[in-house]
Amino acid sequence: MGKRDDLIAKYAEDLRDKCGTDPDMDLLTKVTIGCGPSIYNADAATVAGSQPSELETVRKSFLIKKLGLTDGPELMEAINSVIETYGRSERNKYRAVIYYLLVKHFGKESVYG
Repeated sequence: MGKRDDLIAKYAEDLRDKCGTDPDMDLLTKVTIGCGPSIYNADAATVAGSQPSELETVRKSFLIKKLGLTDGPELMEAINSVIETYGRSERNKYRAVIYYLLVKHFGKESVYG
């Protein structure tokens, strides 16, 4: 297995153990690939759930640009909901896991079709 496969396995484990969801491995793989090289950078691979600027980046770059959602208060509500699911106290909130949960939350799997 390559490094990306190892990371996808780690993300799937987090989804099962910390988020209580059985991941769609095909979708998780596509979301992970969509994150690009950031998954290999320790700082970029995670989302700082308590940093407003970081959450703003998720909202603008992922939800609005990538998923094509219309801006509104429900976007930040969804991000906060996903962070609660992952666990606010969880130190390493992986970007690919957060993005996967947001794709599922908004039913936007077709973006990765």
